[in-house]
Amino acid sequence: MLETNLLKEFPTNFSEVIRSEKIVKKHIKESALKHYKNLSNLIGTDIFIKHENHNIGGSFKIRGGLNLMHHIKKNNINGVITFTTGNHGISVAMAAKLYGLNATIVVPEKSNRAKVKMIRDTGARLIEKGKNFEEASQIVAKISQEENLYFVHAANEPHLINGVGTEFLEIIRDLPDIDVMILPIGGGSELAAAAITLKQFNPKIELIAVQAENSKAAYLSWKSGKIVQASNTTFAGGFATGMGYDTPFQLYRNHLTDFILLTEDEIKQGIGMAIKYTKNIAEGAGASTIIAALKTKTKLRGKKVVLQMSGCNIDDDILKEVVQKYI
Repeated sequence: MLETNLLKEFPTNFSEVIRSEKIVKKHIKESALKHYKNLSNLIGTDIFIKHENHNIGGSFKIRGGLNLMHHIKKNNINGVITFTTGNHGISVAMAAKLYGLNATIVVPEKSNRAKVKMIRDTGARLIEKGKNFEEASQIVAKISQEENLYFVHAANEPHLINGVGTEFLEIIRDLPDIDVMILPIGGGSELAAAAITLKQFNPKIELIAVQAENSKAAYLSWKSGKIVQASNTTFAGGFATGMGYDTPFQLYRNHLTDFILLTEDEIKQGIGMAIKYTKNIAEGAGASTIIAALKTKTKLRGKKVVLQMSGCNIDDDILKEVVQKYI
């Protein structure tokens, strides 16, 4: 399909991020960038948090979803399908509804129930199949062909990346002298968006990625300089991918200062710290940047550091465990 090829091959760059902002801002407000004195004292440097967890849908993903659905609608495509561990599916389902598009969302079995409910509540068709992210993707490819639906990839989508980049335009305006940005990575759309936006604004800004030790495909891809697969067993849905993805990988691969891996316990500790220090409930990936900053605090001293709180859609059982163990 010609329209599909045009969408998949669209440029990703600073200019397109600026154009995307007009589309995204029709539906969502700017998210807060807040300085935390208590975290700054703990970590030993100026700590700011970008609260993407306050967006509709509870994560940064809605930015990409809105931008992509705008362009899909312009290309007279009536239906979309995607696979997800949660937040990506929520954003696609919500944005598709806003643009009058039919959406089918495939999630792995035993996915985060809070996220599954949010997808179902949009009215999208929900299919729960596959043991993990990768198995769900194979199911989507089959249905997409059979029903002639546009396959919205979770990472290899230029319009998603450009839309997510609008977050970093806001940071640039609010804190132009930012020194370091710390971000979680699953599929990599957000890290790619940071690379094309923040690095274009100021090449000296450091980008630090965070991922789960139990699902470290992006880390291994970065270390080896090529896309690799790895085991994918983390509880944290925002990290839960078993391979790196080419479109975002090509954008961020040469722009990272550091890459931090976290154990499952450290991720849960980060959730507890988010509650204790920011009074925000964040999911595993969303809170991971706090514990990552603490782990690397000696390298951050004297710098203005922005931590991205990517999402808040936490599983109830994980939240209960964190409250009992880390609060």
